[in-house]
Amino acid sequence: MNALSIADSFEGTISLMDILRGDSGCPWDKEQTPKSLAPMLLEECYELIDAIENENSTEILEEIGDVLFHMAFQIHIGKSMGLFNLESVFKALHDKYIKRHPHVFADLEFEDVDEVKSNWEKIKQQEKASTRHSLIDGIPRNLPALSFAESIQKRASKSGFDWDDPREIRDKVVEELDEIYGATNKEEIQEEYGDLLFTIVNAARKMGVNPEQALRQTNHKFKSRFRLMESLSERKGLKFSELSLEEKDKLWEKVKLLEKCPS
Repeated sequence: MNALSIADSFEGTISLMDILRGDSGCPWDKEQTPKSLAPMLLEECYELIDAIENENSTEILEEIGDVLFHMAFQIHIGKSMGLFNLESVFKALHDKYIKRHPHVFADLEFEDVDEVKSNWEKIKQQEKASTRHSLIDGIPRNLPALSFAESIQKRASKSGFDWDDPREIRDKVVEELDEIYGATNKEEIQEEYGDLLFTIVNAARKMGVNPEQALRQTNHKFKSRFRLMESLSERKGLKFSELSLEEKDKLWEKVKLLEKCPS
């Protein structure tokens, strides 16, 4: 059986890895390790997220393939090191998700989605009881800082350590902002700025907003608006960087209006 004969299956991708890392395969592929591949896997995941958020089905298809390729890469290396194989990976996945869905595969019944999520966390805690000694253990260190903060806060909230009134967070944001401007050196400013961001993540969490996703959307929005300002300047034969701040502000407002009324 070769990779081309089963190209429409995950087994085909595994077979492709057998060729790429075989005796006559690619020198680069053969020297990779789980750790050397980790940064590339992370990048591929972000590229998939970007494609999903842009609702680009062609890119989604391609990026899913890239992530699956990295999964096959990790499985192949794990097998060659005697750590696990394809069958053990899928069996572990199968067993885990059946266990965490007792309302589907057993007789347990829940009233709503919140009860489903609560039971999911309960099962997860039981599974990790021997390796996690704190509610905030097990959060991936490489998560983006905003997502890491959100995860910490969600874990702390389960113990009852959370804001009673979401409106109090607004006062805390103002307090943290004042402390930034009251800081006397760079180290203090950085610490207070971190406190401000942490508090803003709290506010987003209470409002049901994903802070990482919200900031990505704003970054993309700013990027789009900035490029359009540059384009409008060029159409008038002007160099954007040489415009006065007042002229740039006027362009910014014009771009915002164009977004609302593109025609």
